[in-house]
Amino acid sequence: MFFHSKKNVHIPIIYISFLKEKELHVIFARRMEANKKKLVFIINPVSGVQNKASIVQAIEQGIDASLYDYSIAYTQYAGHATVLAATAVERGANMVVAIGGDGTVNEIGRALVHTPAALGIIPHGSGNGLARHMGIPMDSKLAIDVLNEGHMECIDYGKVNGRLFFCTCGVGFDAFVSLKFAETGKRGLLTYLENTLHEILKYEPEVYEIEDETGTHLCKAFLIACGNAAQYGNNAFITPQASAVDGLMDVTILEPFTVLDVPSLAFQLFNKTLNQNSRIRMFRAKRILIHRSKEGVAHFDGEPMMTSEDVEVEIQHKGLNVVCPIEGRMNVPQNFLQIISEFVSGLPGRKFIVNQTRLFDLNMKLLQRLSKR
Repeated sequence: MFFHSKKNVHIPIIYISFLKEKELHVIFARRMEANKKKLVFIINPVSGVQNKASIVQAIEQGIDASLYDYSIAYTQYAGHATVLAATAVERGANMVVAIGGDGTVNEIGRALVHTPAALGIIPHGSGNGLARHMGIPMDSKLAIDVLNEGHMECIDYGKVNGRLFFCTCGVGFDAFVSLKFAETGKRGLLTYLENTLHEILKYEPEVYEIEDETGTHLCKAFLIACGNAAQYGNNAFITPQASAVDGLMDVTILEPFTVLDVPSLAFQLFNKTLNQNSRIRMFRAKRILIHRSKEGVAHFDGEPMMTSEDVEVEIQHKGLNVVCPIEGRMNVPQNFLQIISEFVSGLPGRKFIVNQTRLFDLNMKLLQRLSKR
């Protein structure tokens, strides 16, 4: 490269005539290779109910090879995704992609907070709460398109007694059901509904003392949910107005209710209007301390854990980079017909009939029990 100067104006002249065309292609290819980002896919083979066999083919066909060099790893035990993600960050990965549900997302997210690496998600879980909140498509091919776009947003994360969560955490009935769900060893929306219907028949609300920036408050509650994101998953909006970037958690308190309240509560939960129900109290806080009379279960992103009488929940502002659609979050409420349609579409005919029979029997038991209250 030579420079000629005239009146302090420098004009670069590049002489490339002596280079062969093949050599130019080699140089260009090397530069392109050097600019590629490192991407690691982590697949949880046991999450959700979807078959993971086709996901590798979808990655091979869909990922933009001009942008990314990628590798694929599989989890082998609970907590393994955290180890794999931490190793990927140490080796310079720019993005680590969770292929699984909210539990897998949580494990990987733990290793990525306050690092330059971004979290990508290809939803393959039972609920996919964070993916839905961030507007990431449930279809794998479309989710891979989001990875190719590479748009990132830095979101908040929470801590419950030191455990990190990115979507929701809480105590009460939802935590109790998460424990039962984990004990069954089965995944999927149907299993979760079965556990919910079984346990709602016998669960008793507890008395809690809640301390926040405004003081201490006493309440009797069926559950207390703290949301960094708006939903549990499956578009069940337990904290419908929550933002993952405002530095605050949304807290929902569901007070004891009667059988007459059940239809409206269920409808509003999935229609993103739970805040309109008279049995619901909501507020925002950066930190709360929940005190109960005895130790018990809590959950973080749907994963159960045992805690003492005191449960401390706090939000950390903007600590995790997440790859999401350019247009941002798309928390579009679904009505019951849409939810049922989405559920049915994934079931073979005979299996659907069997599952509907099981749900019908459970609903009859629920109605019989509630009618005696």
